[in-house]
Amino acid sequence: MTKILPIVLSLFCLQLCLAQFSFEEKGKKPKQVEAAQLTFNLLMPGVDFELGLFKNQTVSGGLGFGLATYNEGYLFGGAVNTRYRYYHNFKRRIQMDKEIAGNSGNYFAAAQAIYFSQLRVLTNIDGPNDFNIGFYGFVYGLQRTTEKGFKINAELGAGYYRGDGVPSGVGPMFSFKFGWVPTKRKSKSVYWKED
Repeated sequence: MTKILPIVLSLFCLQLCLAQFSFEEKGKKPKQVEAAQLTFNLLMPGVDFELGLFKNQTVSGGLGFGLATYNEGYLFGGAVNTRYRYYHNFKRRIQMDKEIAGNSGNYFAAAQAIYFSQLRVLTNIDGPNDFNIGFYGFVYGLQRTTEKGFKINAELGAGYYRGDGVPSGVGPMFSFKFGWVPTKRKSKSVYWKED
């Protein structure tokens, strides 16, 4: 079962990429996501990088602090996070004359996080001192970036926590980040409304 999940996720992401790529080649719309976006997280110290792939899809990765919680207990500490995001409400936000610069929108994402034993701060999980935990699941998130570059990102989801040295299990995923984006964002003028 644990070997099948990454294969299914990869095939799902490949399907989305191929469908989006064929649409982009027709040249009907400009790319709406930012080409690249760097964020310094202030609330939970860390750094994130988001790379635009297609019109409304990105991949992101980051290093910072996070909380893992599942049926075995909780863990707080340093983690490496990756996401494959599909922003679903850009069109509606443009029609309502709302900002989408800085990838301001709502998204579905395949999510992964690895919590390393060397960066652990707090835990109540019984196990050896050198255990690691990986999270694999799906999240729904919203992201808003202001004109000044301040960014809020919140995610809620669930998935499978795989323990390395401790039992595995299922559990929720919640993330809230407040940070600053030093990279330049697109102007509103590059987006146009559909007829």
